Amino acid sequence: MQVVFNIPGPLREFTGNQRSVRVAVGDGANLLQALDALFQEFPGLHDRVLTETGEARRHVNLFVSNENVRFTGGLATPVPPGAEISIVPAISGG
Repeated sequence: MQVVFNIPGPLREFTGNQRSVRVAVGDGANLLQALDALFQEFPGLHDRVLTETGEARRHVNLFVSNENVRFTGGLATPVPPGAEISIVPAISGG
């Protein structure tokens, strides 16, 4: 199955300036497996999204079909066929 990753502006330099990218993942994949497929194609994203221990960085929010994965199982969140996955870096201001 394929899923679509929405790439934020600050990370597009790692995807050839693409706003969204499609990657193939196995049926029944979870978010971590989908991210691994993304990192296979665009390895520069890995360290910007995950920590050295394989957890999502605190300042990066991940959404599967508009649901924040912090509330749906984290990286173990199931990814349905055709899902849109958004990587959203936190923005602070003052």
